[in-house]
Amino acid sequence: MNLKRTAMALGVAAVVAGALGAAPTAALADAIIKVDGSSTVFPITEAVAEEFQKAKKGKVKVTVGVSGTGGGFKKFCRGETDISDASRPIKEKEMAACKEAGISYIELPVAYDALTVVINPKNTWAATMTVDELKKMWEPEAQGKVMKWSDVNPKWPNAKLALFGPGADSGTFDYFTEAVNHKEKASRGDFTASEDDNVLVQGVSRDKNAIGYFGYAYYAENKDKLKAVTVVNPATGKPVAPSEKSVEDGSYAPLARPIFIYVNAKSADKPEIKEFVEFYLKQGPKYVKEVKYVPLPQSAYNTSLDHFKKKKLGTVFAGKGAVGVKINELLAREAKF
Repeated sequence: MNLKRTAMALGVAAVVAGALGAAPTAALADAIIKVDGSSTVFPITEAVAEEFQKAKKGKVKVTVGVSGTGGGFKKFCRGETDISDASRPIKEKEMAACKEAGISYIELPVAYDALTVVINPKNTWAATMTVDELKKMWEPEAQGKVMKWSDVNPKWPNAKLALFGPGADSGTFDYFTEAVNHKEKASRGDFTASEDDNVLVQGVSRDKNAIGYFGYAYYAENKDKLKAVTVVNPATGKPVAPSEKSVEDGSYAPLARPIFIYVNAKSADKPEIKEFVEFYLKQGPKYVKEVKYVPLPQSAYNTSLDHFKKKKLGTVFAGKGAVGVKINELLAREAKF
């Protein structure tokens, strides 16, 4: 797992798993598996890929790129990749693009994430925030108007807001805007955006007045540089910190979310890809926990493995978002698939 931490710390935007020397060059590999997509899912896939390459002793090479969920689906629906990492379900327009290109796919949930709002450790005033305060800060109408912390809450300092967030190709951006602003991609535009979460980590860690958001694994890797915001659950009125427990019990709402891999159905016929995906579903839970995401119940991985073997095509989300979907609800959908 040191390779993962090195890659994340350096802010690598597109990483070839094992390219730091652990795996052979492409010329020596018998087969190549191409993965791209979400930076949120990347730490899991990168760890699984590294171990799979070791198990195959150089016979298979797995490349793992990070172009964001949206960017990954663009490549996937053009037939350029075998597997797409996604921090949200596939959208209707992406389903249409895949259909037009003749790309069928198998949707496999691999973990739950606590999408984490982070502030600088020197921030002493916004350790707890409501969803309404986040909306007031991030909604499109805030641009050019909500420029200081005191504009969000008069009790907060008269200090300039420094906003950091994922770019428009990010599934995290899509999920956050839908969960907080109630409309996907509806966001102010005057913030520092990057598909590389490490850029966001560095930005928030260097500015006392900064705030940003990304997947929990990137916060967990940088707890010495960042502080996680406790978010008030709108239904209960109780502040809840992002954690494995709060995701499992459903209290970290509305920012807990399922994350996925999508497998090209034709690629799944290739022995090396079939073996890799089965390895992912069997060994992945260990790495999910190690990189600080929340593993699904074992029954969910068993169901996904069964769906993969039977080539259950399509999605259980019908092209819609997954805001508010708890683990038990996801399992119910999967069971009926």
